[in-house]
Amino acid sequence: MIKEVREKFNAEFDEIKFKKFIDDIQRSTDNNLDFKICETPLFIDEDLTQKLIEASHLFLDEINTEEFKQHSKNAVPENLIVPNENDHPHFLQIDFGITTDENGEYLPQVIELQGFPSLYAYQAFLDKEIKKHFNIPDYLSTYFNDLDFESYIKLFRDMVIGNSDPQNVILLEIDPWNQKTRIDFYLTEKYLGIKTVCLTEIEKEGKNLFYNLQGKRTKIERIYNRVIFDELLNKNIQFNFDFRDELNVEWITHPNWFYRISKHSLPFFKNKYSPECYFLNEINTLPSNLKEFVLKPLFSFAGSGVIVDIETDALNKIEDQQNYILQKKVEYAPIIKTPEGYSKAEIRMMFLWDKKPILVNNLLRTSKGKMMGVDFNKNQTWIGSSIVYHK
Repeated sequence: MIKEVREKFNAEFDEIKFKKFIDDIQRSTDNNLDFKICETPLFIDEDLTQKLIEASHLFLDEINTEEFKQHSKNAVPENLIVPNENDHPHFLQIDFGITTDENGEYLPQVIELQGFPSLYAYQAFLDKEIKKHFNIPDYLSTYFNDLDFESYIKLFRDMVIGNSDPQNVILLEIDPWNQKTRIDFYLTEKYLGIKTVCLTEIEKEGKNLFYNLQGKRTKIERIYNRVIFDELLNKNIQFNFDFRDELNVEWITHPNWFYRISKHSLPFFKNKYSPECYFLNEINTLPSNLKEFVLKPLFSFAGSGVIVDIETDALNKIEDQQNYILQKKVEYAPIIKTPEGYSKAEIRMMFLWDKKPILVNNLLRTSKGKMMGVDFNKNQTWIGSSIVYHK
């Protein structure tokens, strides 16, 4: 960590300044912030930065192998295969928990991978807001590959909109303005000039899809897809087309990648940044050190269904064991010094992938409890989401 930056930030912090920061975010986004922002970003040194970059590209190299492409085909449920899949996702995120190795050095360990969009607009906005309200050294950045706000947004816009008119491109979600991530939708509209549309508002005619734009029936050419399939299935939502239809639209990113690059990928990887991981249905004998593992459902979001303290009897009662993995627990390091103890960190490395994958930005989640997420950190301060500044 960068000790001098941390000490200076903590010394200058006060609750009034933080409240002004949050109020400014709400005012700038029409009160669409609906999740906890951590009181501090994370400041990391060049050594940890390079480890995160190396780890990210190591997983990327494995994802690009023919072996992985064949393996990941099994991830998509047969009844949910969407036609016209492209050969890679437009978005790739890799989440790393920060732990320590045998020498006490910080070491990233993969927690999850996603071939599905994250908060690509919001994280760029958050960086600007933090710099407006707090003293962040000019030599630190949240971006990679020499990007800044303008070049990053251009890259993001070009990938989502392509050669289409923005009015023919939509952000698609389920009941979007009641989602916790709606602040990202608001900012995507602002930065890209596209509209956010609820799934139930889409009309289908032949192979074409349409939405209502200011009273005009407007054809959809490209869909920035934010629909999470497990939410779609759990809520049994009725809408006017089927994802499995042959449609005259281009998916950004294609829905199949939600499954193909996911927790389903984790047992495939064998490297120093990847903890032991197994499909539950492929384990003949449970590990003797079962308490050192965590049980995860393959396709849930935001920690839903994860069991940290596993009991053998509970495992034996799971009927669809092919939809679960056992992963060696990552012992998160106390990495962020706060006025009330240390917080732990999980860092999301964010790629955009048009002609080639480019590491662009990051996202930070912090915790003082057993798991990430506010639900697992009741009555705690200096936890929540933020961003990482690096050399």
